Order: sequence, then structure tokens, then C-alpha cells
Amino acid sequence: MRFDGRVVVLTGAAKGIGAVTAKAFAGERARVAALDIDGAGVDRVVAGVAARGGEIVGLKTDATSASDVQAAVDGVLARWGRIDILVNNAGGFAAMRALEETPESEWDAILRSNLTSAFLVCKAVVPIMKRQRAGRIVNLASVVARGGAVRVPAHYAAAKAGVVALTRMLALEVAEHGITVNAVAPGTTATDRVLAARTADETARVAAI
Repeated sequence: MRFDGRVVVLTGAAKGIGAVTAKAFAGERARVAALDIDGAGVDRVVAGVAARGGEIVGLKTDATSASDVQAAVDGVLARWGRIDILVNNAGGFAAMRALEETPESEWDAILRSNLTSAFLVCKAVVPIMKRQRAGRIVNLASVVARGGAVRVPAHYAAAKAGVVALTRMLALEVAEHGITVNAVAPGTTATDRVLAARTADETARVAAI
């Protein structure tokens, strides 16, 4: 299998793209550490993967908390001794809202969940990968980071643009240590969260693009 024995840390693993990614890595025989603030959700993912023979551990983790992130990373090291791959998938948005209707607290929360989370987990994992002289980091951005074909709230687009910039700069910093850093920019994906954030008419317009 392509990831046999590799240790993967994955944030936002309880549902949607994160849950599917956890199952895919486990199916390729990776050892998966599934992190999410939704402890019950991540437990369901772990149970499903384990039932199919996958090697996975669920860690209830707030990826916007440096102490939570460090505790999770320490737990992964204690269990498997290394981290080969990091996928920063935590984030998203919960509601469509015009900029002038956006509370400052929501702006802060969306930037923290989408951008600060990636910064914090990278900061905790990069020293480990440097010691290993190898590592792969994949950050989840979005097509809206570079264009406005699909309408999303401004704070989400700004956060994902930040993820792209973070990825570029970190890639330059760590390349000499055998670490690659890339961003993936999905289009709108029909996860439960995305469907709940839009009206039926808005979803139909997105699907028609």
C-alpha cells in the first residue's frame, strides 16, 4: 500500500472532507491520528475505520488552541514515534453573511478556525519533521482564495487566501530540510456543513456553475 506505516495527522477529521480523507489514508495502511473538536464525531470516524481493520486514533482537539494542538502532537509521538504527513483540514464557515452584517467576533473565529489552526499545527509539527529530515504538509485552501466564481463570506475567502500565502512561505522555509508544503484548493463540496450554510436556491446556483 502507498502509505504503509506512515503516520498521518489530520485536523477537521470528524466529518466531510476530513472524514473521507481519514478513511482513504487508513485504506492505504497509514497510521492515522484524527483530530477534531467534535469528539463524538471523530469517535464515529475512528469506529468505522477500525471496523475495517485500519490503524487510527481519535483525539478531541481544538486546532485553534496551541496547548490542545501540542497535547495532540505529543500523544501521536508517544504512540507512534514520528509524524510523516500533516493535513490541515480544519475550518469552514457556518452561514452566508454580507460583510457589513458580519460581527467582529465571527470574523475572528473564522480566521482562527481556517488560518490560525493551520499555523498552530504546522508550528508544532515542523520541528519533528526537521529532525526526521522528511515530511509532507498539505493545507486545505479553496478556489475562492484566488477568485470569486462562487459566493462565500468575505472572512472565509480572506482566511483561505491566507492559507495559500502561508503555504508558499512555509514551503520556502522548510524545503532544505526535506519537507514539502502544498495547498489543495477544492471547489464547493456538498458536505452536510456546506449544504446547511446555503439555501436550496443558493445551492442550485452553485451546482449550475
